[in-house]
Amino acid sequence: MKKLFILLLLFLNVVNYSKSEDFFEDITYQILENQPRLSYGVSISDVDNDGNFEFIVTGFGFDNLALAYKKGIVFNSIDQSLFSDKNRKTIGVASCDIDQDGYEEIYFLNTDTYSGNKKYSDRLLDFDGNKFFDLFELDINQKNLNLTAGRSVVCVDRNGDGAYGIYVANYGGPTRFYEKDGNKIIDKASELGIDKITGGRAVISGNILSGRSDIFAANERGENFLYYNNNGKFIDLAKDYEVEDVFQNGRGTTLSDIYYRGRLDIITSNWEGPHRAFVFKNDRFVNIASKTFGAPSRIRTVISADFDNDGYDEIFMNNIGEPNKLFKILDNGVFKEINIGNALEANGLGTGAAVADIDGDGILELLISHGESGYQPLTLYKSNLNKNNYLRIKPINMYGAPARGATVTLISNLRIHSKTIDAGSGYLCQMEPVAHYGIRKNEKNFKVKVTWTNGNEDILMIKNLNETLEIKQKKL
Repeated sequence: MKKLFILLLLFLNVVNYSKSEDFFEDITYQILENQPRLSYGVSISDVDNDGNFEFIVTGFGFDNLALAYKKGIVFNSIDQSLFSDKNRKTIGVASCDIDQDGYEEIYFLNTDTYSGNKKYSDRLLDFDGNKFFDLFELDINQKNLNLTAGRSVVCVDRNGDGAYGIYVANYGGPTRFYEKDGNKIIDKASELGIDKITGGRAVISGNILSGRSDIFAANERGENFLYYNNNGKFIDLAKDYEVEDVFQNGRGTTLSDIYYRGRLDIITSNWEGPHRAFVFKNDRFVNIASKTFGAPSRIRTVISADFDNDGYDEIFMNNIGEPNKLFKILDNGVFKEINIGNALEANGLGTGAAVADIDGDGILELLISHGESGYQPLTLYKSNLNKNNYLRIKPINMYGAPARGATVTLISNLRIHSKTIDAGSGYLCQMEPVAHYGIRKNEKNFKVKVTWTNGNEDILMIKNLNETLEIKQKKL
């Protein structure tokens, strides 16, 4: 009997130890009616304009979803055929306010062929308070449809006036850059000199070099682009800054303050090739990725976020058909691989992922989509190691919309830490438009600087932690 009791204690200790070692808790059970499906891109936006964020999940021959949270349940909150769009094959998605009305329109990128011409155009959905309508279905916009197979979309406030354009990374056809003029959707890529034909894959926008909204595009079978924003025009400086990576095939890409020094650098991955951590040094970008971090994989989405609220960002690397990875960025640009636990997904067919504090508890949720080569359900995780304080900053532009592409910098006695308000995260996906910070041990004397997309700055002294602060841009 005594021996049995000792064995039981040992078993319980092993179970508790294993649980404590799991970085992520699997909360997939919260997703209602989570059936195996083919999914790709994920975005976060306030889809129905009710003041709460939803996960937008694209379906490849399956319904597009808008997953909302209520009382411990994550459920599809939109039942409109134009939004669900089951007959089209949607892979990329991004949301932003293109008409300065304070509501984020949704761009759904459809791809029914691998490269070149496709059958069905993309969707650009607006919401009239009751139902969705597609701006591309208006007669005035029929000649500007995107009928080229694409991969990713990103929102770019190139003039800093809150009227976002949408960069569409196409594959085997010209890049698009859509802006809205009245009800007319105009492709300005040729006028801006960015209508290049390449194997477009990933694209991000933010304050990389110019102090405004620059663009970095990671491509396949060709060099990457780094577009410097020169008063709303773009100059490709990829070669000058040594990020063209011409022999690699770009995938998941994100902006991250790798050195915690108050500037954004570029983390970009390559399909079965070396992954990069491009840090700005001596007027160029230098790859500081460790051998472990840079190890080639079947990579899809890359996310930089502080999942456990310890004040150090993690890098989540979502692979397809092989295990996911998780790295913590320590001081001085050190990448430390950590036990990813439940989110390993060794047999997962990961196609997209995004983060948001969907339940409002101050801990980020990670939603992973799957598909491509087999049907799999969505998965949902959150940190199992969280015991720390947090601060969330939500910049709102002068029209009341999320200020995507703005930069938030947390300044304290221990760090200067910049984060982008995500405009489109590299490959197919887009994160929540909030700068989420965990708080380090013995950290104090907080203030926040917001650099808006027009280059103007606002500084706010922080009095309280564990809340979301909404900062509104002053009108010009």
